[in-house]
Amino acid sequence: MVSSNAVDVDAYLAELPEADRSALSGLRDLFRAELPGFEEVMAYGMPAYRRDGVPEVAFARQKRHVSVYLMREDVAAAHAERLAGQDMGRGCLRFRSPGAVDLDLVRDLLRTVAATRGPNR
Repeated sequence: MVSSNAVDVDAYLAELPEADRSALSGLRDLFRAELPGFEEVMAYGMPAYRRDGVPEVAFARQKRHVSVYLMREDVAAAHAERLAGQDMGRGCLRFRSPGAVDLDLVRDLLRTVAATRGPNR
C-alpha cells in the first residue's frame, strides 16, 4: 500500500493483509500511547499525528517496507547517532517488514516529538 483513500486509521488498517494489520496496529498503539494530546488523522494517505493542526509524525505500510515519517528535522538530528545505521530516506525511517520495526527506537523518537516543539519540514 503506497497511499490510501481510507477516511480514518481504522479503515486504513482494515485494508491491510492480516499479518501486516496486526503489526501496524501495534505500531498505532505505540504512537497513541507516546503522543498524548496529538490528534490521529489520515494525511497524505497514511495515519498521521498532529499537534495544533500540524502533522509531526506518521507511519505507512509501503510496498517493500514500513515507514515512520519524521516531519521535524530536529527529531532526526537529536537521534542522529542511533539513526546512522538505519535505512533512512528524506524524513523517513524504513523497516524491511512489519516484524522488523525497532519499537524501542520508534518509542524514543516519539517521546522526543511529544516532549519538544520544532519546525516541520
